Order: sequence, then structure tokens, then C-alpha cells
Amino acid sequence: MAEGLLAGKRGVITGVANERSIAWGCAKRCAEEGATLAFSYLGEAQEKRLAKLTADMDGALRVPCDVTRDEEIEAFFDSVKSAWGQVDFLVHSVAYADRNDLMGRFVDTSRGNFHMTLDISAYSLVALARAAEPLFPGQGGSIVAMTFYGAEKVVPHYNVMGVAKATLEASARYLAVDMGAKGVRVNCISAGPVKTLAASAIPSFRRMLAVNERNAPMGRNIVADDVAGASLYLLSDLSSAVTGEVLHVDSGYNILGGFELPELA
Repeated sequence: MAEGLLAGKRGVITGVANERSIAWGCAKRCAEEGATLAFSYLGEAQEKRLAKLTADMDGALRVPCDVTRDEEIEAFFDSVKSAWGQVDFLVHSVAYADRNDLMGRFVDTSRGNFHMTLDISAYSLVALARAAEPLFPGQGGSIVAMTFYGAEKVVPHYNVMGVAKATLEASARYLAVDMGAKGVRVNCISAGPVKTLAASAIPSFRRMLAVNERNAPMGRNIVADDVAGASLYLLSDLSSAVTGEVLHVDSGYNILGGFELPELA
């Protein structure tokens, strides 16, 4: 058995789009610390990328799952249960919004797109947690969801995704209460801007990176490995009494009350 903080543990990772995904950074760190992992994917193209990424991961499972369909979530965890019998942790890193809704004004978000964004980006945490709950062992487990500062303050061009992330954070707190009696902890990581496929859909993302780097107390942007380290803490027994929290991993940007906008070409 591998030695590490997660030795002997089994976990579910959602939201790996490619090698630059925050979810993939977390997955690699978990595997390095001894965890065996199950990955969800959506569609043939994502399956192929995931198969290549996980080729050298011992015991890794890859199972299709559309988080907007309860029957697929149930089938996903049925597969995990058949293979392992139980799970010790879950990483939620799923979010989506129509790019057009990030271009203009939030008030112009359509009813349909509002529902879609919150369903995929926030309700999926509730649905996945509910399906995973019976598989957590008697000594408990951990759920970690990825969020962003746009849940707390208005971030230009984040729009409906900010509302979805606020819903995600509130959902995590309510889940922490519901599942706490069983020893299951539910927390969020609020990561600073990272160059990922999902982030590329945000207009002015380059400006967001520049503002964060210029003003963050640590004077730098974060990378996926920074989030991976924080996730390891929350997924491991090191955080055995931590639940319902939002851990900021953003070089300190969230503590600021004001900042100077950089001049960009």
C-alpha cells in the first residue's frame, strides 16, 4: 500500500477537462498521497483525454456521468460501489454557463440559462453528495467543492456564474449540517484565477489575472498545485474538525478592501 496522507482512501473526482484543470491538479496530488480515484466524464472526447491522463494511475476508474441527470449520478455511484464498496472523499469541480451570459449585463440572463447554470454548477453538488452519502464509511469522509471570489463580491463578467457559486457555497454549509452527524465534512476552496479551459470562457480574463497579480498581498497569481495542496488538507484527516468553511487560496486577494487597476495595453 502506498504511503501518504490519503493512503488506503478512495475518492471521486469530477470536472477534469484536461491536464490544466484544477480538478486534475487535485487528482494528481491525491494519487501521490496514496488515494485510489474514480473519475467522472461527459462525452467521448473527454473520456479519451481522461484515459490518457490516468493511464499510469493504479486502480483508477473512469465512469460516465451527466450531473444534470439523476439516473446517471445513481449509475455512477452504483459502479463505484460495485468496484470499491465505499468512498472516502468527493471533489466537486463542475461548473458551466453560456458564454454569452458572461459578456453583457447580469440582468439580461434568461430564465432558461439561469436555471441551467445553477443546476450544473450548484445543484450538482447536492445531487452528488446525496448519492455518495450511503457509500461513506462509518468514520466519515470529506467533500470539497471549488468556488471563486465572484460568489462574495461582484466580479466583472462573472455574472450568473457568481450567483451559482454563491449558491454552491450556501449549499455546502447546509450539506455540512445534514451530513455532519455521520462524520462527513463539506468545505469549499475559493481559488484565485487560474489559466484553465473553463476560465478561458470569461471575457477579460487576462485583465483579471493582471489585477490579481498586481494587488494580491503575495504579489503573484496562483497555480493549480496551490489548490491541490489545500484540497489535500481538506480531504485528509488533518482537517478532521473543519466543515462548512470556504478556504481562500488566492494569494490573499480576498482580504483587500481596495486596489489599483493596472494599465493594460
